[in-house]
Parts: sequence; structure tokens; C-alpha cells
Amino acid sequence: MRESAARPARHRRSTLRTVTAAAAAAALLPVLSTATATSASAAQPATSSLQQAFSDAALRYQVPTSVLLGVSYMESRWDTHQGLPSVTAGYGPMHLTDARTALADFPRKGDGGDDPRGDDSRPLTGTAPAVPGTDLSKLPATLTTLDRAAGLTGLPARDLREDPAANVAGGAALIADAQKSLGRPLSADPADWYGAVARFSGADDAATATAFADDVYDLLRQGQSRTTDTGQTVTLAAAPGLAPATARTAAPGLKPADDSRTECPRTVGCEWVPAPYQETTPGDYGNHDLADRPASQKIDTIVIHDTEGSWDVSLKLVQDPTYLAWHYTVRSADGHIAQHLNTKDVGWHAGNWYLNAKSIGIEHEGFLTEPGAWYTESMYRASARLVAYLAKKYGIPLNRQHILGHDNVPGPTGAYIGGMHTDPGPYWDWAHYFQLMGAPLHATAGPAGGLVTIRPDYDTNRPLYTGCVTAGDTCPSLGSEAVRLYTAPSEDAPLVKDIGLHPTGDSTTGVNDVGARASTGQQYAVAERQGDWTAVWYLGQKAWFHNPRSQPTAVNAWGFTVTPKAGLADIPVYGRAYPEAAAYPAGGSRPGDRADAVQAPGGPGVRDRQPRPGRVLLLDDLRHRLAPGRARQPGLLRDPVRPPGGVRQGRGRHRPAVPGGRSALSGTGAGREGAPPDPGGAPSRAVRPCRSALLEHLRGQRLQQLVQVVGDGAVPGGDGDLDAVAAVELRAGDPRFRDLDPPDDEQAVAVHSGVCPRC
Repeated sequence: MRESAARPARHRRSTLRTVTAAAAAAALLPVLSTATATSASAAQPATSSLQQAFSDAALRYQVPTSVLLGVSYMESRWDTHQGLPSVTAGYGPMHLTDARTALADFPRKGDGGDDPRGDDSRPLTGTAPAVPGTDLSKLPATLTTLDRAAGLTGLPARDLREDPAANVAGGAALIADAQKSLGRPLSADPADWYGAVARFSGADDAATATAFADDVYDLLRQGQSRTTDTGQTVTLAAAPGLAPATARTAAPGLKPADDSRTECPRTVGCEWVPAPYQETTPGDYGNHDLADRPASQKIDTIVIHDTEGSWDVSLKLVQDPTYLAWHYTVRSADGHIAQHLNTKDVGWHAGNWYLNAKSIGIEHEGFLTEPGAWYTESMYRASARLVAYLAKKYGIPLNRQHILGHDNVPGPTGAYIGGMHTDPGPYWDWAHYFQLMGAPLHATAGPAGGLVTIRPDYDTNRPLYTGCVTAGDTCPSLGSEAVRLYTAPSEDAPLVKDIGLHPTGDSTTGVNDVGARASTGQQYAVAERQGDWTAVWYLGQKAWFHNPRSQPTAVNAWGFTVTPKAGLADIPVYGRAYPEAAAYPAGGSRPGDRADAVQAPGGPGVRDRQPRPGRVLLLDDLRHRLAPGRARQPGLLRDPVRPPGGVRQGRGRHRPAVPGGRSALSGTGAGREGAPPDPGGAPSRAVRPCRSALLEHLRGQRLQQLVQVVGDGAVPGGDGDLDAVAAVELRAGDPRFRDLDPPDDEQAVAVHSGVCPRC
């Protein structure tokens, strides 16, 4: 979740400043009754397939097979993960938790102190809270369900962790025990088990328990079939008429959550756990900024994090005024959501002030992210519903250019690059996540589209990673969302170089080294194709990835790319949309410039100025890489110059944010569905619209694709704030562009010829 002002290496650890890996929850209610039962049979289960294991366990513990399958799918989608723990120490298809063993096997350290505001003009002056390690002998029941399963089955804990059949048996025993604790018979009718399923979730509030059970029974009605990570096909037959006894959800210990101030969809359990806003030291405050978004600043991005701490530790920290705040936290076991900030306010979560100001931050419980091989289905579903709800509320497109991982956030200046984080990491299943949001990642063009969207099959895509536990060790072979990038079309070729992460060294296969890999959903301009290999423009170089037709790792897309004009080698790229203080001329603002102070009550203001005419390339496209050297694409400006003292990153992975602040109208760049294809190298034409006419024409309109540039001279009739503005809407024939002024070749601002009917 958090960013470092200057670190020698990129870190995936993301939330806690000094918290240890053992910082686990201490006050959650038990997931099941605390009584110990005698095993129905202590004999080790023996099955030849996972499907059979479910049938055997269901018979042994008198749980309907469909109920057992449905609950397991909501935990793991029936995957075994080679016996490795989830990010919250759950094992096997039933996600039986054993935090004590997991933390002993994979110890973690704290994160150190960071400045999550990501604004070097006002660094934090407060002291971070010191969070001691938790006593492992006092872990909550939600993190020790494997111990309960061992007591109920008589099976060894190691078998419950590593043997899928034993793990399924342990889960069946827990569900049966939950049914008994509710005073219900071990019925053969799945409809009678709704309360036990809700209880199994571990939720301590009725809304979340109900949401979990509803998901399970929706799955039972629809049916499911899936090939697991071990290559086995598991099937749950559909029961479309199944009507569970939902009135039996209520049980002792479940309480109503305070959702009076929350902004959540009705289909999740949500509570209000507010973050404080108060002065911490003279001249400083925490742990967020008050705002009035979207009236004061539009929200166009959602950032996905993992907490690097357990649920209760994360909630304690977000309520500490000397720490930092984000908007939401999602619990792993059951998908429960806590909201900490109104979405109108600005959280300190991304480590980049410009992105903080325009985004909503969502943390996902996960304290075991090395190896941290997987996340629960309950968490994926609750989070996907929340993101879809927020995207609809604020008009945020559901794509990877607007739904970012923390690993996609650019460093605001070059000094930040090495310390930017990599959560949620290569094991977060982006394709599944977008499928759950109803926005699946798919092809939008044929081979001539000019772009590709990275889209490997998660389960079968298994690139080599190292350093999951100790430096240099080989990580287990697991499904991944990322593809490896090489300097030539061969896996024997060197990895592409990332000069931001490795100024003097090479990219590595390290699990936290993102320098030579592309993430699912990201889009790139195609540079070349050779057989089963595709090259894309990446960090100003050709980067090759294996993309065979028989098992593609990318799909074709179309959209616009940005390239240097003739005679230019590159285009400066910036990590934030405003220059540092040194970039402003001495003596205050210049004619035609405007300075606007944005100040939170009790906190220092942030200056946001217009750029000097003719000096700055404005490209408010935080989501896409540049593709240098492709002359067939339209250019931008005769002589793009970075601002005085500006930090030129020149890194495509750090999506090009720009200087210019408030003058930069937002955009998404290439790749929006429905965009017209590149007309195969047709020359671009110039247009110089009058700024005032353009702004009048666009008043009240929300542009999602916009490129804005500063020209060399004043626009006749304009108000002097900008010299020229060119808007590029990716949808052809948009009526908002029919009345623009005719082209002016002398003041050339390149706009694609297929966009504006009058261009």
C-alpha cells in the first residue's frame, strides 16, 4: 500500500511501517463453536481424485456434497496451491487457516517508515506508530481453523495442510459442526444448510455471513465446472430450483454492522470504521485530506492494494491519526468490507499525491505475501462488487488503465521509482477479477489493430519467479497474471532492462521485480511479430514475450499510440501533473499563468499552476506507455521540452502523468473498446481549435479520452490560459467535435485524421 521516498529496491510490502509479520488479529469472534468434538473416524482419507474426495468427505460427515463443493469454491475455486498458504495463512481447497505455522515457515519483517502522501513539498513530520508483534499463542479462531479441523477429524495438522483429501475432510467436519451448533439436523437437503454455511464464513456480522451464504447458494443453483491447478476437473451440478431456508442465518454472536455512512453495494457486508482527521504535530496533520470530490477533483482511478497486516491490525492503524488512511479494507475470510473515508476525501495510500487526489484506495487483507500465493474467492467477489459499484457511481471505466494495482502507480519523481511497491503482486488474478466485475478482458481488434492486451491463461501461465522466501530461491510453479519480457524472441535472451529500477544492473526474475514483465490487462503498441513471439514497445525498447497461437498470452486491440515527431528521439514522461517548486520562475506567477491553492482544513495547501506557454508537453494519460520510433503514428508537438528542473523519468511503466496540474483535462489514451482502428499509417492532420469555443462546446461533458498540448502562440479570442488545445475522442463521429475551428498548419497540433469530421 505505501510508498518510500527513496529506496534502493522495489518492495511489495505495503502497509505497516514497523509491524512484524506476526501482527495478526486478536479480537475476532470464533468461526465456529469452540467445543471440541471427537472424530467420526481418524482414518486418513484415501481418494484417487479431488471430486471423489468431496464425495467421500460429504458421506463421512453427512454434509451434502453440493454444499461442500459450493463452500470450497468460495474459498479456493477448488485449487490446492501445492500446499502453500494464502495471504491470510489458509491452506488447501477449504482454506483451513494455520497462521502459527505459516508465520513460522515464512517470517516477515516490517516495512520501515514511508511518506504515503507522495508529496515532497510537504513530507510527513509525525512519528509512525510502533506496532509490536502479536503473541502467536493468542491468535483468533479465524486464523486457526485448521486446529479445530484437526480436533474434529483426528487427522494430523500436516496432512490437513498438504493433502487435499484430508483438507476437504477437515472442511466437511467444520461445516457439520456448525450445523450441530445451530441445533440443526445433518440433513441430506442442501436447503437446510444455509445457516451453517453462513456460520462457516467466520463473519461476526449478519450482513457479511448472509452475503457469503448467498454466494454459495447462487453457485449451487447455477452449477460450476472447472479444471483445477492440478489439472483435475471438478464439477458441481446445477440445482436451479434450490431455495434455502434463509431465515436460519441468525445465530448467537452475529451482530448488525454500522453501515449508516458507508458507500457500498447492498450485496456485501459493510461497516463504517472511520479514520481520524486531526493535527498531529505543529504544522502537520493526519491521516488524510478533506476534499469535495468529484466537485473539486474528479475521481478516475481505483488502486488495489494488499494490507501487509491482518484485519484487526490494519483497522487499528487506519484509526491512528499519526499513520495514514485509505478508503476501504476487504477481509479475506468472508469478504467483509470496512470503509474508513468518505470517497469525496483524499486518502494517503498510493505514495503519489497526484494519483491520491484522483483515486480511491482499496486494501485487501494479506499479511503473508511471501510467498502469498493466493487470495480467497470471497475476497475477490466482494472487492469486485465494490469496484463495480464505485466505477458506476463515478463513471470510471472498468479497464486496467483505471483499475490499477499499487504496482502500476508511478513514482512522482525519479527518486521515488526504486521504492514504489509491487502489491498485489503476480499472483493476483486480474482476468478473474474483471470477469467478476462483468468486464472481461477480450480482443477488440484483429492482428492489424496495432495494440495488444496482455491476457495469459492464469492457471497455465507459470513464469519462473525467485526470492519468494529467501533471496535467489526458486518459487513454486504457480499460476500468474504476468508475462516475462525479453530483449529477443527467445527465453535464452536477456531480460529487458529497466533503467528506473536498475540504473546500473539488470532486471531479474525476482517475484518483486517488475522491471521485465507485463501485467494482465495492460496494453502495449506492437513493434514486431516473429512466429510464436510478439514484440511490444516497452520503456523505449522492443520487448519480446512468448505468444503462441495455440496458447496465446495476449489478445489484439486497437487504439492510439503516441510517438515522437520527426527529428525527436523521445518524449519526456512525468510521474505527476505538476512541477516541483524549483520549476516556477522567481517572483511569482507570469502573465497568463494561474495559481490555485487547494487546502484541506488544518493542513498546508498544494500549489497547482498552469505551465509557461510553449514549454511543456501536456499528456494527461496516466495509463499507457509511449511507443518511441513509430513514425506511422501521429506526432504531438514540434519541440516538447520538460519543465525547468523537472524530473524526466522516461519510463513507460510509470504511466505518463504530466506537468500542468489543473490545466490537464483527464484522459485514458489508447485501447478503449469501440475506438476506430489506426488507418494503416494515414498521415495525421493538424487542428488548432479556439480554446474558449472548445470549452464552451464541451461544457458539462465528461471526456474519457483527451489529449491536451500547449502550442507556441496565443489563440485569437482565447483567454490566455492556454495557447492551443486539441481534444482527441477515441469514438469516431462524436458530435462534440463537429464545430471546432479549422486547421492552422502554422500552429500545428497533431490530431488523428479519423477523429474529427472537420479535421
